[in-house]
Amino acid sequence: MADVKLTIAGRPYDVHCADGQEAQLVQLASVVDEKVRTMPGGTETRQLLFAALMLADEMQEARGKVEKTEPQSDSLRAAVALAESRETQARDELKAAIAREQEAIKALEAARQNAAPAVPSLSSSNDRALLQIADRIETLAAKVEQLP
Repeated sequence: MADVKLTIAGRPYDVHCADGQEAQLVQLASVVDEKVRTMPGGTETRQLLFAALMLADEMQEARGKVEKTEPQSDSLRAAVALAESRETQARDELKAAIAREQEAIKALEAARQNAAPAVPSLSSSNDRALLQIADRIETLAAKVEQLP
């Protein structure tokens, strides 16, 4: 246990507290002392009573504010949890879409590599026409070779 000397309303007090709580106790005593100093006249006991009542009133107001904000905080926490859940779901859907796209690209590339170059099949009438053109070219080439 630690011993702390406090001064409130000009009067010294020796107080015991748990080790490590000395600074907190001194800070609280300064708050009480500040309230007592705002009380005009009266006995020391009366000043301490009114200071305690004022501090209790401030504490009650603060608790009321906290109670009013707790439902809002709860709804905000719920909204954040829902948003995080939706974000996780959207990330999972995006990963799945990316995986599907990558597989489609791989399949397309494999199909391109495995596909033989397309050669148009010629019908027999086309084959004959091409042979006739080739014969004429050869005839013309022979004539050109004979020219001086």
